[in-house]
Amino acid sequence: MDYKNIITVVIPCYKVSKTILSVLENIDMNIQNIIIVDDYCPEGSGQLVLDSTNDKRISVIFHKKNMGVGGAVKTGYVKAIDLNSDIVIKIDGDGQMDTSLLFDLIRPLLSLEADYTKGNRFYSPEYLKEMPIIRLVGNGILSFINKFVSGYWTIMDPTNGFTAIHINALRHLPLEKIDNRYFFENDILFRLNTIRAKVMDIPMVALYGCEKSNLSICKTVLQFPLKYLNRFFKRILYNYYIRDFNIASLEIFFGVILFNFGVFYGGFNWIHSASKNMDTPSGTIILSSTSLLIGFQLLLSALNYDMRNIPSEPLSRLSILRKFKVKL
Repeated sequence: MDYKNIITVVIPCYKVSKTILSVLENIDMNIQNIIIVDDYCPEGSGQLVLDSTNDKRISVIFHKKNMGVGGAVKTGYVKAIDLNSDIVIKIDGDGQMDTSLLFDLIRPLLSLEADYTKGNRFYSPEYLKEMPIIRLVGNGILSFINKFVSGYWTIMDPTNGFTAIHINALRHLPLEKIDNRYFFENDILFRLNTIRAKVMDIPMVALYGCEKSNLSICKTVLQFPLKYLNRFFKRILYNYYIRDFNIASLEIFFGVILFNFGVFYGGFNWIHSASKNMDTPSGTIILSSTSLLIGFQLLLSALNYDMRNIPSEPLSRLSILRKFKVKL
């Protein structure tokens, strides 16, 4: 591969001393920059890299305290911007990602077909054979939830850390607001949607070895739901009431009001009538049922609009058009 653009690889390092050197050996020689971010690794992964390789492309950044995988990646992103990178790839240091797929990952960015690409281990059943069952089920559930939250209805495997981003999209992201921990991959998809960046999945096979994941299932179950809920409401607010106002905005507004009115008004009167051993008046039943059905139908219509409102034009291409003053 011969890249005319400046390509930078960012590798967050935490407890990857057994695999990081083999990962570096397999990175294409045409990649111009490799940024290692030692996230206060107790195994000294960053120092191991400095002591074991003379590769001029490699620079190592040491965190004075553990910031989490998201914090480490963001540090790498800032450094990549300083290096005037055109495309920034993020891979993990645990050896689970096939670096021979780097060109597949960045090709849509080089051709301005997308702003952000990510691996997708769910593309083919053949790719799932090596995935542990608990990861398979967990990622499947998170993928479904993330569609609602991020607005990228065609994207699967949201926790996949094999990603690449075009510099035009990266410069638009509020890095300081993106989650520092394991919610990072999910959070960045939400942020990308709010700037209307185009995201594309790239089929890949994960390579599982004897490594142990640092992700706590208990923390995921306790922390992710509230973060998902927060991002969902923010996306709806940003996309349908602040940056735009369209038919879906009205459908969401009146749908929520009518649906909740039907639920609470009907429920209150049903409980009140039952407590007095009386039949609920027909008018009350009709009013609550009608409100409930109309509200539900409006929300379904808004959902259908949202599923068709996926960003389809890359920011990178729009930037080129603006530069040459081409009328859209």
